[in-house]
Amino acid sequence: MPFGLTNAPASFQNLVNDIFADYLDILVVVYLDDIMVFSSSLDEHVKHVASVLQRLRDNNLFAKASKCVFHASSVEYLGYVVSSDGLKMDSSKVQQILNWPQPKNIKALQSFLGFANFYHCFIKNYSKKISALTSLLKKDSPFIFNEEALSQFQILKEAFTTAPILSHFNPSLPTIVETDASDYALGAVLSQVNDSGKHPIAFDSCKLLPAELNYEIHDKELLGIVWALKRWRAFLLSLSDSFEVLTDHCSLQYFMSSKVLTRRQARWEEFLSEFHFILTNAQAGWPLYQMPCHVRTTCTQRGGWISSARILKIFINFSSEMKFSSQDSFQES
Repeated sequence: MPFGLTNAPASFQNLVNDIFADYLDILVVVYLDDIMVFSSSLDEHVKHVASVLQRLRDNNLFAKASKCVFHASSVEYLGYVVSSDGLKMDSSKVQQILNWPQPKNIKALQSFLGFANFYHCFIKNYSKKISALTSLLKKDSPFIFNEEALSQFQILKEAFTTAPILSHFNPSLPTIVETDASDYALGAVLSQVNDSGKHPIAFDSCKLLPAELNYEIHDKELLGIVWALKRWRAFLLSLSDSFEVLTDHCSLQYFMSSKVLTRRQARWEEFLSEFHFILTNAQAGWPLYQMPCHVRTTCTQRGGWISSARILKIFINFSSEMKFSSQDSFQES
């Protein structure tokens, strides 16, 4: 295939996807000419590698031995280090971030943030950590690298040295989504629990849009949940059981006294109806749907776990009878 053609990468990716269609995400991951074969045991791996090489040969494609690594427990792949433990950052790229000089202009700052953003999924509350830096990129904003910007620049660099290993997602394990909303940003953590405890799968964050900055706090909190579930929808819909959402939901008691949802809230409710999760107070550990007896009966009649959309509807339907605070409910439980 000639180099330099606009559609060459896409065409080649379609080719390898067709070649390995029945292997993809089962024993092989392919990005253009980077092929990673994974297996649960050495004996199985030998068979998988042989199958992949034979499939290439059958399609007149051949791997170059000098560019191959066989039977490795840890490999560098697309800027990450992949092992049985999970995903971690390439140490050479982390070192580049640590050695990055203080940006002197907008172009230099854009280069730094563009490079650092590649690993944003390893950094908790990444958007919050770079808020002062991104504000310098606004149109017609003077580039003044003040103490706040310098502090965030150093804090971000230090965050890369303490970033955890991100575990591989397992649909059979208990799953937790932690969300938080500040005045100007959203943050979330996807975690799973195994025999050794809770381990992060991914971190994510984003700055609120100008219109979203005007939302009431309860809408920002709910937006944080909706946004996180959208980000990890593919993971969460693959679960065989309900998952847990941890949030400071005290502000969500607004829905207990609201008999009518706004159009925006109604759209969120429709989206949330796809999922089955337990909404829990992150500080108290109190499940949001553990309500008085007559409400629990309603939940039980609907088959044990209730959907997230039903949680909001129960808030509204029983608002005239409940009239209790999160603190009171926790004490009664």
